[in-house]
Amino acid sequence: MIYVWLTGLLVLNAAWLMLVFFALPGNWLIIISTALFAWWRWEDGIFSIYTLIAITVLAIVGEIVEFFAGAGGAKKAGAGWFGAIAAIFGAISGAVVGTVFIPIPVFGTLLGACLGAAGGTILAETMSGKQIHESVRSGFGAGTGVFLGTVSKFLIGCLIWLIVAVAAFAG
Repeated sequence: MIYVWLTGLLVLNAAWLMLVFFALPGNWLIIISTALFAWWRWEDGIFSIYTLIAITVLAIVGEIVEFFAGAGGAKKAGAGWFGAIAAIFGAISGAVVGTVFIPIPVFGTLLGACLGAAGGTILAETMSGKQIHESVRSGFGAGTGVFLGTVSKFLIGCLIWLIVAVAAFAG
């Protein structure tokens, strides 16, 4: 019966993983589900404390990468600090707007975040006195950074899922 429960956990964790594209905490829900399962079936020794620590560290890394990717993309494309900070706030607000107004499942949120980061950076860079072509280049860098940050967080989530899957069926 334990293998049925473990399979259910992996299916649930796969669903949580898809939430990353909605700018929701999918990786953290994987951690919580796995930790609750480990607590519930601790006597079975399926998930060690080291496995739980490893996947938590990976989730933290995923958050850091995602959070700073838009700002990093903007900075790499020539934006100042004001533009980089605008990329972060633009991505957050764009994700919310994209979720509501772009009726493309999963990708509406991601597209909104990318466009929001780009728009925020372009606006901030233009307001700081840069030429429009420089501002657009920085905005493109911010949007690209947000996209790469989200994809990176998703790939880290895939690694977390794989670690849980291997730990679940290795013993």
